[in-house]
Amino acid sequence: MVFWLVLGLMTAAAIFVVVRPLLTRAPAPAADADSDLAVYRDQLAEVDRDLARGAIAQPEAEAARIEISRRLIAAAERADTTHRPDAEAAPRPWRIASVATLIALPLGAVALYLALGSPELPGQPLADRLARAHAGAGAATDEPTSLASLVGQVEAHLGRNPDDGRGWEVLAPAYMRLERFDDAAKARRNAIRLLGATADRVAGLGEALAAAAGGMVTPEAKVEFERALALDRDNVTAALYLGLAAKQAGQPEEARRIWEGMIARVPAGAPWVTFVRQAIAALGEPGGGPAAADAAPTPDASAEMTAEQREMARGMVERLAARLATDGSDVEDWLRLVRSYMVLGEHDKARAAASDARRALAGDPNKLQRLDMGVKALGVEG
Repeated sequence: MVFWLVLGLMTAAAIFVVVRPLLTRAPAPAADADSDLAVYRDQLAEVDRDLARGAIAQPEAEAARIEISRRLIAAAERADTTHRPDAEAAPRPWRIASVATLIALPLGAVALYLALGSPELPGQPLADRLARAHAGAGAATDEPTSLASLVGQVEAHLGRNPDDGRGWEVLAPAYMRLERFDDAAKARRNAIRLLGATADRVAGLGEALAAAAGGMVTPEAKVEFERALALDRDNVTAALYLGLAAKQAGQPEEARRIWEGMIARVPAGAPWVTFVRQAIAALGEPGGGPAAADAAPTPDASAEMTAEQREMARGMVERLAARLATDGSDVEDWLRLVRSYMVLGEHDKARAAASDARRALAGDPNKLQRLDMGVKALGVEG
């Protein structure tokens, strides 16, 4: 209500400032006209007196009378126009039209908004709409705008305002949903730099790094998860991924310890407890040892896929392989390719991809080391 009152007062003030000069006419110069008439009459009388005294000749007197009379007639006409009733009538038509337009525009705008708008709805900033779209609620509350379109708008905003930490924080989960994992990691780093390190932000960075590596918890991602737990020992995301890192490294008992510790610290009704129990069950019986974990760290998921899903996955893998054949400098892409072949049950292709990766990365010892760790964790060659 206060908003509408303030808006109405501002509109009225603006209309008054513009309309007042149009309605105000300059004061009629009646006094000036009457004064001119009196002066010219005195001048005529003065000419007559000068002629009577012989100060001027008759021709000069006649010329003076003519000039003074001409001025007297003009002054009389001005005075007559000033005092005519129709001279004080309503303003000229263009003034009336201007005033009417200035009044009609705001009234028409208010009427149109009340008829077509929704003044009761709360504001919906772009960042909040993007967050709802990421959470899956956007379709129910927003116009049918795609997530990619919203991401493009936020990217444009951040191009103009690169130090908007809130924008980067909102963009990161949207990138994850679009599977733009490298961009998500960049967004997380910017959010941490601008807003500060929290357990959730740091764990989100680790999650983006792991996703970019095809689900492998790389050493870089593991550092971020450990950092998140140092900030909050109960951070669920960090603990889940550290357990996964232990499993991928052939340490099922360490993974079991981490995950069972998570369950022990939270209420039984926590939504993620069932998922963690399933992960623990997948480790097998306690004491199975590293060999059991290494035997099949990446189960063959192709048997659970439909024919359509398998064909789609194979197409994605082929495109990734073609890209690496052109530019094989990214170790994370190689690990993603190897893992994808393992998921499809194509172990020979996975081993061949690992060999191709070693050849492509032969000139970079650090990348070779990361590749060997990832291949070992996947159980490709053993």
